[in-house]
Amino acid sequence: MNEVIAIGGDHAGFEYKQRLIEVLEKKGYQVKDFGPSSDASVDYPDFIHPLCQSIEAGNHQRGIIICGSGNGVAITANKHQGIRAAICWNEDLAALSRQHNDANLISIPARFVDFDLVVRMVDIFLQTDFEGGRHATRVNKIPC
Repeated sequence: MNEVIAIGGDHAGFEYKQRLIEVLEKKGYQVKDFGPSSDASVDYPDFIHPLCQSIEAGNHQRGIIICGSGNGVAITANKHQGIRAAICWNEDLAALSRQHNDANLISIPARFVDFDLVVRMVDIFLQTDFEGGRHATRVNKIPC
C-alpha cells in the first residue's frame, strides 16, 4: 500500500499505538509515528500539532490519534483548519466519521475501548469512503 498512516498520541495511548503500528504494518500499511516513544507522562499537543501539520502539508491523507479519553488529542487536532478528527468508540461511528464527515483522523479513547475493537474501528475508518453529495456541502462549511 502506498498510503502512509500518521499516528500519535500521549502516554495513555502509547501501548495501543505501539500495538496498532504492528497490526497496520502486517496489513501492508506504512506508518509514520509522531510519538510519544514511551508511556512516560507527556503533553499530547507536542505530538498532535506536528502530526496535523504533516497532514495539512499533504504528507499523509489520514491518521490515528490516541489518548486516554480521545478528547484531548481530538480537541487539539481540530484546531487545525485542514483536520477533521472524530472520536470513535464503536464501529458505526468509525464508518459514519468517514461517510458523512470525511474525517481524516480517527481519535481513539484508549481507556474506554478494548484493543480488538480499536483494530476493527481503524480497519473501517481506513476502508470507508466519503459519500460526498449533501455531506460535502456540509463538510465544506466547517472551516472558519
